Amino acid sequence: MATKHGKRFRAAYEKIDRTHHYEPAEAVALLKQTATAKFDETVEVHIRLGVNVRHADEQLRGTLALPNGAGRDVTVAVFAEGDKAREATEAGAEFVGSDDLAERIEAGWTDFDLVIATPDQMPKVGRLGRILGPQGKMPNPKVGTVTDDVTKAVTETKSGKIEYRTDRQAAVHLSIGKISFSEQALLENYAAVIDEIVRAKPAAAKGRYILSVTLTTTMGPGIRIDGSRTREAEILGADAAEGAEAEPAVA
Repeated sequence: MATKHGKRFRAAYEKIDRTHHYEPAEAVALLKQTATAKFDETVEVHIRLGVNVRHADEQLRGTLALPNGAGRDVTVAVFAEGDKAREATEAGAEFVGSDDLAERIEAGWTDFDLVIATPDQMPKVGRLGRILGPQGKMPNPKVGTVTDDVTKAVTETKSGKIEYRTDRQAAVHLSIGKISFSEQALLENYAAVIDEIVRAKPAAAKGRYILSVTLTTTMGPGIRIDGSRTREAEILGADAAEGAEAEPAVA
């Protein structure tokens, strides 16, 4: 452990057995104990996968809706004109435009979390690839951010729909809520992520798929989780899983 960490981090670190792979419920409970920052820390999950991302057919990219939302406000920019622009505004998009929006981004403005575009706007958006691409904000039809149904796209994004993708190290990094969430809400969000990652397993992937799973908070140490527990009943417990299915959480 690096000595640069402060007393608070070291105290939290000492509560964690670094050789143990915790059950998901144990890990979430431990997160609650070790999150001591004075702000509402974000809870993150980091999943390392046994895929070769140098092969396009082994890369993962998609979206999922967290049952309890991500606990943060998502700022949305929409490229649209006419009726579609009006629909985007009515759905809650903060920034809506076309040439004017492109000019602002070309000038260096990127104060938004997600970009949605109607198909007819993609020639304009495509020219912004060098800016939006490295930030992971480039619209993509595969994840529903290039669409004529801007109302649905904006609404789902605002209600907790998040995008995931593998990075160069074949890992997926996602925020699954805030430490102020209940343990049950965090577990339900975690279960939704694991279910989606398992569902999205590339057909070309061989061998062990989920290599490691780590939960952490913004300022806290990582907690290793037993990655073999992938079914909802194994994560939530059979009774809790049945209850979550009967009464889905509202984002």
